[in-house]
Amino acid sequence: MALPTHFDSLYIGGSWVKPIGGETSAVINPATEEVIGKAPVGTGADADAAIAAARDAFDHGPWPKMAWRERAGVLQQLHDALMTRKEEIVQLCVAEAGSIVPVASIMQFDMAMDGLQYYIHQIERREFVTPSSVSAHTNWATGGETLGSTVKVYEPLGVSVGITAYNYPFFLNLAKLGPALASGCTFILKPAPQTPLEALILGDIASEVGLPPGVFSIVTGGADVGEKLTTDPRVDQISFTGSDKIGAMIQAQAAPTLKRVTLELGGKSAMIVCEDADLEQAAFAGLINLTNQCGQGCVLQTRQLVHNAIKGQYIEMLKAMASQVKLGNPADPDTGMGPLISAAQRERVLAFIEQGKADGNTLVCGGTIPPGMDSGFFIEPTIFDCPNNSTAIAQEEIFGPVVCVIGFDTEEEAIAIANDSQYGLSGGVFSQDPGKAYRIGMKMRTGGVLINGGGGRLNPSVPFGGYKRSGIGREYGEEGLNEYLEIKVIDFRAA
Repeated sequence: MALPTHFDSLYIGGSWVKPIGGETSAVINPATEEVIGKAPVGTGADADAAIAAARDAFDHGPWPKMAWRERAGVLQQLHDALMTRKEEIVQLCVAEAGSIVPVASIMQFDMAMDGLQYYIHQIERREFVTPSSVSAHTNWATGGETLGSTVKVYEPLGVSVGITAYNYPFFLNLAKLGPALASGCTFILKPAPQTPLEALILGDIASEVGLPPGVFSIVTGGADVGEKLTTDPRVDQISFTGSDKIGAMIQAQAAPTLKRVTLELGGKSAMIVCEDADLEQAAFAGLINLTNQCGQGCVLQTRQLVHNAIKGQYIEMLKAMASQVKLGNPADPDTGMGPLISAAQRERVLAFIEQGKADGNTLVCGGTIPPGMDSGFFIEPTIFDCPNNSTAIAQEEIFGPVVCVIGFDTEEEAIAIANDSQYGLSGGVFSQDPGKAYRIGMKMRTGGVLINGGGGRLNPSVPFGGYKRSGIGREYGEEGLNEYLEIKVIDFRAA
């Protein structure tokens, strides 16, 4: 059965419900500007209904009380149901988010499913009630000897809200749904307005596998919906992926009710290319960081710091590689880079490019809308040779296919430039001396470092997140599940 792409209802409390305002919006393919579906537009009142259902399901329903392994069985059914629809979901990622086929298939779908399976395995195998050692000590109240011990208990946190971005929407939706439901929380998903379909398709599948009423809701909409979800006292936790500016707003909105907030925010990550690096390997990594999802990725290493002895060669190699990338409709398997998500985002990127030129950076290639591409939100891969790290294009997250190549002479200078950023999400080091690369990576103030390109794929068993304005908290790993858990200590007298 083909996945639906036309929705006029929200998924609230386990049922499809018409939005109170009755409004729908067209969903646009960013490569063709054609309408590919429609989605309901939720309101604050719809968000209120979802919160009420989630609160009731957590306080009175079976989900948070269910045995961990029983809950894992339900989530395994969800995982397996999604797996049977891989081809259709990948096609939707291509059409709605503008992902090229390999990105849609591997980064959007496969990595999302790896993460969901990881959380299922974690709650199957992990112990959530753990005893401590027994101790004998003097009882301060009686003066006698007491034998006592404690147990540490992990419990579901409560009602969780996930707010996701448009760049990798299916992946991000599962990255929040997985740990929230695995922990026993009830969960409300608010997708980005540009990419609602990759969230709404989860509703029917959730009903198929028998999630209890109220455990999972999907509410689309704008800022009024987001503000209701982030301020309501019945919500216990917010997990947000998006810009640092919106993240700061969400943190402020959540503060009066003391919600737990997990923020996965922006980046301006640095890739250090040492003098002894494999230049072709480094330049290819530089190309991927330039073109992946048309540069709309928080972890992309868009500041490429290259030793001055090889900087000229690196720029020429990167420029030659970029010239071979085919731009076009991502549904074409030969396409190497698709579009930006919207006309507004393209205008933002073009404004940064003009600022980059005005600030004295040298435009190496790109910087314009490709000739003859009148439909779709395309822009050429753009490379700047930057004299320093201080200009706007080297400091601000552009979220488009723009990289800055900056030279350095010493290892210490490279580390200082890399750390001269308000962000700290990712980083990279290229060197044929792995010990040196590791030493440099240890000095980078960032949540993750890829040495010589890393393993090539997200490892869901290790935590992901950033320093500074790149976020608060972690996703994936035990740390990612712990964001959705409370810890209780029970202290008792053994004798």
